[in-house]
Amino acid sequence: MSKKTVSDIDLQGKKVLMRADFNVPIDENGKITDETRIMAALPTMEYVLNNGGALILMSHLGRPKDAPDPKFSLAPVAKKLSEVLKKEVVFNEDGQVVGQVTKEAAKNLKAGQIMLLENTRFRPEEKKNDPIFSKELASLGDVFVNDAFGTAHRAHASTVGIAKVIPGVSGFLIQKELDFMGKALEDPARPFVAILGGAKVSDKIGVINNLLDKVNTLIIGGGMAYTFLKAQGHEIGKSLLEEDKIELAKELMAKAISKGVSMLLPVDVVAADTFAADSPYVTVDINAIPADKMGLDIGPITCATFSRAIHEAKTVIWNGPMGVFEMSAFAVGTEEVAKAMSETDAITIIGGGDSAAAVKILGYEAGMSHISTGGGASLEFLEGKKLPGIEILQDK
Repeated sequence: MSKKTVSDIDLQGKKVLMRADFNVPIDENGKITDETRIMAALPTMEYVLNNGGALILMSHLGRPKDAPDPKFSLAPVAKKLSEVLKKEVVFNEDGQVVGQVTKEAAKNLKAGQIMLLENTRFRPEEKKNDPIFSKELASLGDVFVNDAFGTAHRAHASTVGIAKVIPGVSGFLIQKELDFMGKALEDPARPFVAILGGAKVSDKIGVINNLLDKVNTLIIGGGMAYTFLKAQGHEIGKSLLEEDKIELAKELMAKAISKGVSMLLPVDVVAADTFAADSPYVTVDINAIPADKMGLDIGPITCATFSRAIHEAKTVIWNGPMGVFEMSAFAVGTEEVAKAMSETDAITIIGGGDSAAAVKILGYEAGMSHISTGGGASLEFLEGKKLPGIEILQDK
């Protein structure tokens, strides 16, 4: 999928409307507690400012009830952006997003200057992809740059509607997602290994189905592994089980066999009395999970098996933790997978969400080729779904 990027167009003297993903965590004192998404948008912002463009930024933040709410104002983001870019960022607390004060400010914006619009979700029309609101947004600029991969799976006014009115291209962040994730799914260096974890099979059905057509090895850990183990006839005690997905798990295992895909499941687990950080636990073979215990992490033999598969791979994609990584006693499996991925020469891609958080918390971020900035968008991309916010952009 080859889309035009911001570097394919002439920005000189243009007003550039850029959709970023500044949906960052903000504490009760209005302080941003994780700047990752702001820093990820820097290369595109700086490129526009350094190449003769005036930059008008848009983003949503949180889930306001379709109306202005000071709790969800982007004011703290404007402050942080001005620190990071070492430039004044024009920001009006405009509940209408594109009210008169914003229109005036946009009109007066000069090349090399920057402004941020108020939270696009202060307008109920945003999520409805309303054409009138899309036109209001588009009226502020000449070209549209989408660099918000995290919202690319949603057809909203600021991600899709606007690109129907003015020409749309991708920013460098979306380009990087397409380069890494797109290439891995379309033309991977092999062996290609995918690792899936997290709580539920139901969240990952589409991903498993799509990846079984593409990978050489599929590794399954996390809570979802117990439904597969149950489908294989193992007793799983009080472990997480989706009773209504046992038949599906059998079908997916049969599909893996028919496709010649090696599917690796845990062979030992760390089982605890209760779902608690200080719960007593034992490491047991999957044939010996006690009836009164629940599996909360993969065991050491499984860690070694999964790590070996990672070391033999040329491309690895990982989405979803191997255990309850928020509790240190049950974070070992997730850490071992992260460690193995950071040690290999393979292309290593973290598919957003909890795995991205885990890799950062555990300190393996620098060792990965690419950490996706999208949660839901990454999952839908891995499912092979078309992302409307990317589809609408101009092709090369």
